[in-house]
Amino acid sequence: MRRRYPTVESLRARARARVPRFAFAFVDGGANDEECAARNATALSSVELLPRYCIDTKDVSTEVELFGRTYAAPFGVAPMGSGGLIWPGAEEYLAAEAQARNVPYILATPANASIERIAKIAPDVFWFQLYRFPKDDHAITFDLVKRAGDAGAQVLVPTIDSAGKSKRPRDIRHGVKVPFKIGPKIFLQVARSPAWTLALRRHGLLRTENIVPYTEGRATTGSTAQTMQARASGSHTWDELARLRDRWKRAFVVKGVLHPEDAARLVKLGVDGMIVSNHGGRHFDGAPASIDMLPAIVAEVGARATVMIDSGFRSGLDVVRALALGAKAAFMGRPFLYGLGALGEGGARHVMDMMFDELRREFQHVGVRSVAEAATIPARHLRAWDLEAQKNT
Repeated sequence: MRRRYPTVESLRARARARVPRFAFAFVDGGANDEECAARNATALSSVELLPRYCIDTKDVSTEVELFGRTYAAPFGVAPMGSGGLIWPGAEEYLAAEAQARNVPYILATPANASIERIAKIAPDVFWFQLYRFPKDDHAITFDLVKRAGDAGAQVLVPTIDSAGKSKRPRDIRHGVKVPFKIGPKIFLQVARSPAWTLALRRHGLLRTENIVPYTEGRATTGSTAQTMQARASGSHTWDELARLRDRWKRAFVVKGVLHPEDAARLVKLGVDGMIVSNHGGRHFDGAPASIDMLPAIVAEVGARATVMIDSGFRSGLDVVRALALGAKAAFMGRPFLYGLGALGEGGARHVMDMMFDELRREFQHVGVRSVAEAATIPARHLRAWDLEAQKNT
C-alpha cells in the first residue's frame, strides 16, 4: 500500500476512480470557483522552514498536550459532514483509528454516526463540533450540547464560519442536494462503484444520525437531511457563544476564526482555544488561507488560548509548518476521506500511518525532537497577513 499510495494525492486519484462521482464531488469540491480551497494549498506550500543540522534526532517525540490530555501527535481528524457519502461507515472507522492512535477526533453535527455511537468507539479522543439551531430558543442546539456532555465528549467545538448556505457548483452539476434523489445518472454511478455499493449494503442507507431525535415521522436519509437544512441556520452570535460557554464545563474551542479581533474577543468570552479555519474553502470563496492568518492570531492571543488550525492540510510537512508558525495542532479532513474512498476501512489506518511517519521524518529533517522545539523553527511566510500595516496604508 505504501508503494502504491505514498501520498494523499495518490489516494485522491484512486478514490475518484472508485466511488460514485457525486460522492467524490461532494467531498472534493468547494464554494463557487474553489479559489479559497486552492489558496489554502498554495499558501501552505509557500511557507519555508530553515533546518538545523548536526542534531541527534533519533528519539523524536510527537506528543502534545491539549486541554490537560496528552495526545500522540499534534494533528487530528477534522469534523466532516456526511462523511459516509464517500465511504459508508466513515465516521466509525475514523473514530476507531483515532482512538487506537490517540489523536483527537471531532465529530460533525451532520455526521452519519451519532454522538452516542462515536463516544463508545472513541471515549478518550472524542470532540464534538456544534452547529447552530436557532428555533425555539435553540432547543436543538442545547440538547445536542447536553447529549455531548452526557456522552463524555472531551471538547465542545462550536463552529462560526457557516454564516449562510454556500454555492457549490460541483454539487449542483452532480445532483447533490436536499432532498437527495436517485435518478438514472445517480443509479448508473452507483452501479459502476461495486465496492462502495457493498459497503452501503453493510451499513444501510445514510442518515444525519444526530438529527434523528428531532425529525418528525420516520427518520430516513431524506427526512434527517431536510430537518438539518431547515433547522440549522447561520453563525453563532456572541451572546449565543456566551450561553454555550456557561453551560459547557469542559474544554471549549471555537472553530472558524480568521480575524485577530474576533480571536481577542473570544478570549475575553472565556474560550479555552480556537481553530483558525476557512472551512476548507467550502463556504466563502473570498476568504484568506487559514495559514496566512495564523501568525496574526497567534500574536494576538497565543499566550492566552490554545490556537489550532485546519483547511488545506495534506502532509506531515504541512503540520510542521503550522507548528513553526505558532499553532499547537492542525486538523485535516479530506485526506482521511480520500483514504477511505481509495482503500475502504483500511484507508483510515493507511492515512494515519502516513501522517505519523511524515511528521517524524520532517521533525528529523528540520532538526527538532519535540512539538515544543518545532515552535522555534525559523519560518519564512511572505504571504502572512499584517492587519496593522494595512491600517497604516
